[in-house]
This record gives sequence, C-alpha cells and structure tokens, in this order.
Amino acid sequence: MSDIQHPRALIGWRLLALVYDFFPVLGLWFVAAGVFTAIHGDSVRGGWLGLLEFAVLWLLAGLYAVLSWRRGGQTLGARAWRLRVVAASGGSATARAAWLRYAVGGVSLLAGGLGFWWAWIDRDRLTWHDRISGTRMTRGQEKPSS
Repeated sequence: MSDIQHPRALIGWRLLALVYDFFPVLGLWFVAAGVFTAIHGDSVRGGWLGLLEFAVLWLLAGLYAVLSWRRGGQTLGARAWRLRVVAASGGSATARAAWLRYAVGGVSLLAGGLGFWWAWIDRDRLTWHDRISGTRMTRGQEKPSS
C-alpha cells in the first residue's frame, strides 16, 4: 500500500505515545511489585530473584504492548495520538512480528533511543523495530483489515 493510504507516524507522535503508555505499564509494574512483596517480603532484591522480577516486569510490559497491537493495533498511548501498528502489507501485525517489534524497541530504548532516532535518516522514515519486525506505525487510519 502506498504512503498516501498509510501515512507514517512521525517520531514526535511516537515519543508522545510512548510517554503516555508508560503510565498503564507503571500500574502493571506496581501490581507485580505488590505480588513479589507479598511472596518474598521485599520487591527489590539482588541475585536471581532480582533478575526474575526484572524479567517479569519486562514481560508484563511486552504483554501490554503485544496484546494491544494484536487487538486493534493500538496501545492506550497510540489511541490518544491516532497511531496504529500494522503489518507492512497494511493488515494486522502477527504475534511474532509484535513480539519482535517489542524486543527490538526495548533494545533501541536501552541504546539511548538510537533505533527511534534512526527514523530521521531512514529513507522511509522507519525505526529499527519497524524494519526488523516488518511492521509500520501509521497515523490517522481506520482499523486495518486482517
């Protein structure tokens, strides 16, 4: 599909949605920390338990993003800014593509957002996670066909 039918979401809109999405994810993290505290008496520990908690928090954020992208293409933040994740073909992203998008987006954030900033020099204005997952973030579109 052409860019006229699916205009790319600019980096500023993406970052605004990311900030907005931090708050529901933070709520999920508070719930997880409460569970860890109830079970272990402390939610912040070193060693293997700390790694386990980090993994659980990372997976919870991933579930929020992937389930949102699979169920309509939008997280709460994306909905607020009329953004939608779609497959490169214009349809819904697969679960594999959504998880890959989440993982590469996380690496990009850990690298100081380098994968996001990449969109400024990319010929198609795509981020690392767009390219690698075969998905696109569009703005102002109706729900994609499956």
